[in-house]
Parts: sequence; structure tokens; C-alpha cells
Amino acid sequence: ARLTLFHGSKFKGWDLSVMNPTHFMHSFSENKLRSLCRKTNRRKWVIYNQSHMSRSYPAGSRLDSSNYLPILPWSVGTQMVALNFQTIDASLLMNDGRFRENGNCGYVLKPSDLMDLQGPDAADAKPMLLEIRVLSGSCLPKPNEARTGDCINPYVKVSVCDVHNGVKEAFTTYSTNVVTANGFFPIWNSEKYVFQIGNYASAMLQLSVYDKKSAIANATSTDDLVASSSIPIRCLRRGLRSVKLFDTSNTRSGAFDFASLLVDIYKGNKEVTNGVYGNHFESTEHVQHHQPQSHLQHSAHDPSSQTQQQRNAKHRKESLAEF
Repeated sequence: ARLTLFHGSKFKGWDLSVMNPTHFMHSFSENKLRSLCRKTNRRKWVIYNQSHMSRSYPAGSRLDSSNYLPILPWSVGTQMVALNFQTIDASLLMNDGRFRENGNCGYVLKPSDLMDLQGPDAADAKPMLLEIRVLSGSCLPKPNEARTGDCINPYVKVSVCDVHNGVKEAFTTYSTNVVTANGFFPIWNSEKYVFQIGNYASAMLQLSVYDKKSAIANATSTDDLVASSSIPIRCLRRGLRSVKLFDTSNTRSGAFDFASLLVDIYKGNKEVTNGVYGNHFESTEHVQHHQPQSHLQHSAHDPSSQTQQQRNAKHRKESLAEF
């Protein structure tokens, strides 16, 4: 079998790097990654990654094997984003959700805007509005698949990980109220959580269910993670959706076979008109649904429309007379 390898090369500038053979690769620590995003042209990095490989890895100062957020290297098209797999945290769960998009085969195609020959410009990207309501849960297991103990007191953390202005990671989190002693069918009917998405191609939604401990227990430990699900924003569909939950090993087996959340999702473009934010729906179905309503509201004051209504009424009377 042929051995495939990449030749590691030192970074001296994107203009020089893009001229290297395609099997030359750059590796950056998370600190160097953030520095390059701030100090160099992000568009050139995206174009470089269209023909070459780059890799990012955690900083050596992470002695506790914690992880950095993978969203920034994903946003510039980095192909290999290394994480500490021995530590189960939000970053690793987010990585699981990213590759679940393609059936956990280990590869995910880049979004089309990262493969544009001109490269995307973060400053020109239109922000998108995302609204999430957590309605209820179903068959939520106990933490760590425990078979004994009290009923859990579940609540949900709704988080969005995004990149703002192409250079800064943003992790925004909201929490629902706590439902006491009900893991079978907890009902939250939460308020509407609103997020402004700056990088649609790489942003991630994370839904995490926790078991709220008593005040005495919280003094010595944190709430236990019950289950979670991470979903790329571009894979979300509008409306009422049942979200499958996974354990910390990214599997759905045993007590997790039927664990799920019912959520209400809205996605739309957001723009400013005369100083007021307006929402433009992405779904053609929704636009078509609202057009007749606006027409009916207008027709009540439109003489031509009233004439048409009179014609329709006359036609119905004639039809009845013939019958």
C-alpha cells in the first residue's frame, strides 16, 4: 500500500504558503490560530485551505487536558482540528455533533461558501436570526445511566457557539427552569431564546440536559450532565422538531434509546429597515403561507377587491339558482 503523508512547513505568509506544493501542511496551536485570525487576512487563509491542508491543536498550557472551541478553525476551513478526546466537555460534544452530520463516517464536506474561489468575507455576511423554544422532554435517563436513586430534576441549557466578525469565538447560553422529579415527560414551555448568528456555515447549536442537585449537594459538586445533542445551525429545520439525545460517548443505547427533546425552531435573515429590525423567513413555504394573509388584510380597503368579491358572490348565487 502507498503511504500518504503531509510535509510540515513553517508559516511565513499566506501568499508564500499558497505557492507551496499541495502536500505541504501548516500546523497551528490554538493561540497562534487566534493571532493569525486577528493579524492576517482571513480570506487568504480560506483560499489556502481550498488547496492545502492545515491543522490546529490545543495549547501546551492545558495541563488538565481541557479543550478549546473548534468553531474558529472550522470557520476558516481547517481540515484537521485536534482535540483532547480524554476530556468530555462542550467542545468534544460539539465535535461529535459536527461529524454526526454525515453519519459519523469521519468526514464532512465543507460548506459551499468556504469553497468559493473568491473566499467568503465575514464583514459582508448577513446576520441570521435563530429562535429556540424548549417545549418538553421524553424518557430522560438518570445521569451516568444509573438504575437506582431519586427521580431527576431536569433543566436544559441552550447554547450557540459562533464566530463574530471572523475573529472571535462566542458561546452564548440560556437555561430553562427546573422541573422537579420528572424525567419521564418534563414540560418546560420555555420562553423564546434569541440568537444572532454571524457565521452560518460553522455555527453550532448545543442542547444539554442537566440534573439539578439540591442546595446542599451543589455546595460540594456541580449538576450532572444527563444527555446532550449538538447540531450544525445549517442543518436545522424550522418548526416543531424532535431532537434525539446522546450520552457522553456519542451513542444512543440502553436508557438513551428514546431520550429526546421537543423544540420549536425559527430561522430567518435579520436586517435593519428604518432603524427597526425586520425578519425575513428562509422557508419559501412560510412566505407563501403569509402572502394570502397580507392580501386579505389589504383587500378590505381595496375597492377593486370588493368588486371582485361582489362578482364571486353573484356567481355563487347563479350557481345555486341553476342547482
